[in-house]
Amino acid sequence: MTVRPRIGVTVGDPAGIGPELVGALLAEGDSGVDLAVYGDVEAVAERVPIPGGIATRAFRSAAVAPGSPDPRAAAGIVESIRCAARDCLQGRLDALVTAPIAKRVLAEGGFAYPGHTELLAETAGSDRAVMLLVGDGLRVGLATVHCALREVPARLAETDLDVVLSVMHDDLERRFAVTRPRIAVCGLNPHAGEGGRFGDEEERLIAPAVERARERGIRASGPFAADSLFFRAASGEFDAVLGMYHDQALGPLKTHAFGKAVNVTLGLPFVRTSVDHGTAFDIAGTGRADAGSMREALRLACELSRNQRDRGDER
Repeated sequence: MTVRPRIGVTVGDPAGIGPELVGALLAEGDSGVDLAVYGDVEAVAERVPIPGGIATRAFRSAAVAPGSPDPRAAAGIVESIRCAARDCLQGRLDALVTAPIAKRVLAEGGFAYPGHTELLAETAGSDRAVMLLVGDGLRVGLATVHCALREVPARLAETDLDVVLSVMHDDLERRFAVTRPRIAVCGLNPHAGEGGRFGDEEERLIAPAVERARERGIRASGPFAADSLFFRAASGEFDAVLGMYHDQALGPLKTHAFGKAVNVTLGLPFVRTSVDHGTAFDIAGTGRADAGSMREALRLACELSRNQRDRGDER
């Protein structure tokens, strides 16, 4: 008997395009998945009728209009994500798919989370969360995530690259079903530092972490100059790339697969995927939102949870 995956879907910020993205999934009818919607369910229902068989958990701390972000909605947004994550942890869901949130709205509402990754890691009690973007055959992880560019060297020095590489290796094997994944590691500086000429982070931090990973049996290599590495990865030479900072990693990925890429949080006890874009307040409620990335996030969540189940790993 085919097991229907149980997938939780969070609405995200109700003033953004999240309700439309969730509505697009519901409008497709039964796709062999048992969906449960968490968040401002009323905002979704205003876009599309919610089928009777869809489970819902309503969270609305303030009624907001499309395109008008309001920090009063932050409490409902955060609690809906926490509730869905707890249901994953307790085995009521097989995976979680999240629509976008706005960091500014959360901050102004009193919640100091830079993004979903940090909120989910706290809820799950994990200190091993790693952001990975997947799109059109390219997988790119991040060593540092949401911080100013000037802060990256210091953040990188504080980051345990041993843990990041181990998490990437483990989840590529158990969730992506990649046997002995080949992970290429970016340098931080131009030309990967040019032997220390343009910075010493490669020699001081990155290369030693790559060597330690190799000693643990991980097929890591680098550090490589980032300007050509992503082409090599997209051509199939590597199974994943580890970038050192946000735009170094996401710029090439989104150029390669914008609109169909998926954000995956590695290192959690459950599968979590999301879209590759933000709340798009400027087009919320206009009917112009493209649900392509949301559909791909749902498809990938089902695939990853199935791979994990097939391996007998229900962590």
